[in-house]
Amino acid sequence: MATAYAQETGEITGTKDKDYNLVWFVEQCLNNALRLEIYIADAERAGDRELADLFRRAQAESRKGAEQGKQYLRQRLAG
Repeated sequence: MATAYAQETGEITGTKDKDYNLVWFVEQCLNNALRLEIYIADAERAGDRELADLFRRAQAESRKGAEQGKQYLRQRLAG
């Protein structure tokens, strides 16, 4: 199975690898943004503003990645 997975080009999933990878990327960015919300709350509860700010910046970057990925998806699905 590992060999088939390493060579998957859309025959198994029905989706080209590059498109699948883009969908995966967007999902991971969105999941990360959600997870970071918990981390922010944990840091704030502990009174660690510096750590909360770090997580906020990381969350903003995750949102940015998700938005960029969604833009690419829209373009590819439309054309």
